[in-house]
Amino acid sequence: MSGPGEVIGGVAEGALLSRAVEPGHGEGGNGGDTLEAACLNCGTALIGNHCHTCGQAAHVHKTLGAFFHDLLHGVFHFEGKIWRTLPLLAWKPGQLTREYIDGRRASYVSPIALFLFVVFLTFALFNLASGPIHFNQNSDPAALAKAEAKAIKQIADLKSQLAAAQAAGEQTAAIEGQLVGAEAALNGIRTSKKGGPIQVSGDSDAASGPEWARGINDAWDDAAKNPDLAIYKVQSSAYKYSWLLIPLSVPFVWLLFPFSRKFHLYDHTVFVTYSLSFMLIVLAAITAINVWTSFGALIALLMFYVPFHMHRQLRGTYGLSRAGALWRTALLSGFAIIALMLFAMAVLGLSMG
Repeated sequence: MSGPGEVIGGVAEGALLSRAVEPGHGEGGNGGDTLEAACLNCGTALIGNHCHTCGQAAHVHKTLGAFFHDLLHGVFHFEGKIWRTLPLLAWKPGQLTREYIDGRRASYVSPIALFLFVVFLTFALFNLASGPIHFNQNSDPAALAKAEAKAIKQIADLKSQLAAAQAAGEQTAAIEGQLVGAEAALNGIRTSKKGGPIQVSGDSDAASGPEWARGINDAWDDAAKNPDLAIYKVQSSAYKYSWLLIPLSVPFVWLLFPFSRKFHLYDHTVFVTYSLSFMLIVLAAITAINVWTSFGALIALLMFYVPFHMHRQLRGTYGLSRAGALWRTALLSGFAIIALMLFAMAVLGLSMG
């Protein structure tokens, strides 16, 4: 299990990367305490606190204290914009999205920078909360033995019925199908008793099954042998490919306004990115609550607020009526589940590869 230090490190890394995405937006002045006549970066003559060609500050700090000040500034202040962005994102997401689309951006963190920051924060909390998964630890040996005996008896009965049907010249296809299923169940029970993975292929010999089944069986076998590594692979893939959530979600938002000339793919992308950032914040909050507290009511409240947040963002971004936003919220909730399923399938596929 990771420690709190890794969470802080993840937040710092996310903030610094997000700052790199938008390094020069809304940078404050430094009082003009500079002795440089030309920009140290590009050589342009200085006429203010910043170079009007490349944007670099006129005064360049060269002390260790200033270095750590810049680090803390990048991590905790986010140029001051994070504290103006988050309240709007939480309560007035439609206003935030619409203002960014319309070009009023200097006061807010950009959607992609905020998304990167929240991804780092969320997965840092996941690392803190996650523990090893143990396979087949909940299997009761007595229950497995009882199930095995029952399966053996069922197979014996089916074989007797099959022999009687064959002797009488009756149809045996149904009985043969039941027999194959019972034998597969018995194989699964015996595999579980040994602590191994249940094979996906109906054949007890996985090597003779189809290629896709062999691939799943091999991946499951690897996961059973080293669950910590399997968890790491899944988390790593989800972390690295979290950006896939954006292109997976945008087409579903477009479906809410098909062939609209008023709203474009850019509008939907900004909407989706801010929305995903908020959903990840909710997920991070739920993870933190599970780790440090036991406030189930607070988790339920956060889950209830998610569709309400979608409704407010739809109304504010697209100028919809209550009814228009309501039915689109219902559709968007279903679309979000589909997008998450597609993302999960992609992550699992990339983890198994």
